[in-house]
Amino acid sequence: QVQLAESGGGLVQAGGSLRLSCAFSGRTFSSYAMAWFRQAPGKEREFVAAINWRGISTYANSVKGRFTISRTNAKNTVYLQMNSLKTEDTAVYYCTGKYYGLGQSSANEYDYWGQGTQVTVSS
Repeated sequence: QVQLAESGGGLVQAGGSLRLSCAFSGRTFSSYAMAWFRQAPGKEREFVAAINWRGISTYANSVKGRFTISRTNAKNTVYLQMNSLKTEDTAVYYCTGKYYGLGQSSANEYDYWGQGTQVTVSS
């Protein structure tokens, strides 16, 4: 079965950058749409970014121009480069995937989830 493991979270000052990684354990990583979601205290899990199996990316309006999702299929890894971080970006970030997915923004469309990595942005 597919397993996902996020890493790269931590504490960063507002305006700084952070790069998250998600390691994919399983077969045919290149056929999966991958996405990042986040959940802050008291809030619902929200869509951040997705990249489908064809490499087409989608972003939430709140992170457009600041975050970049990418993947390295040879390493079975998806990344989230976060620049110009704001305090409101503070959340637990989760990696998820769907076999032959289209990179949708609904969490219900994804089949596999990691345990999350904490990102804290200080002012």
